[in-house]
Amino acid sequence: MVAHQNINNSHLFNLLKNRSLTFAGNKKLKIYGTLRCKSGKRMKKENRVFFTNEEEAISAGYRPCAHCFNNSYLNWKRITF
Repeated sequence: MVAHQNINNSHLFNLLKNRSLTFAGNKKLKIYGTLRCKSGKRMKKENRVFFTNEEEAISAGYRPCAHCFNNSYLNWKRITF
């Protein structure tokens, strides 16, 4: 997990270009989603973290986004509640 505020823009762009980072999350809400998610693009920089894969996000205690991972979110919700 890489916090957005702890990485400079040029290094971040290189990691995104090389597809080393494939998911983003909100550290306050503990939600992860795709980098293209409309909801994720609106979050504040200080709340944004990046993950290399979905397993990393799940192991860090994050849940799927209801917008970009609707089926995964519904499964998570069914299991959790």
